[in-house]
Amino acid sequence: MKMKDLKKKSVADMEKLLKEKREALANFRFSVAGAKTKNVKEGRATRKDIARLLTTLRETAKDANV
Repeated sequence: MKMKDLKKKSVADMEKLLKEKREALANFRFSVAGAKTKNVKEGRATRKDIARLLTTLRETAKDANV
């Protein structure tokens, strides 16, 4: 997910996507523990997506307060 794509989304959409990404990360961690997953880079990508979402949410909140 790109930052410019995230900036076009509404706050509600970003919060929904953040919840989905966090659930996906939890499922990924369980699958790694059970040795069910083959793509171990998926966890890193999901964490980075979560960080991008949080950054964009905080930037929009900061802009709204100013």
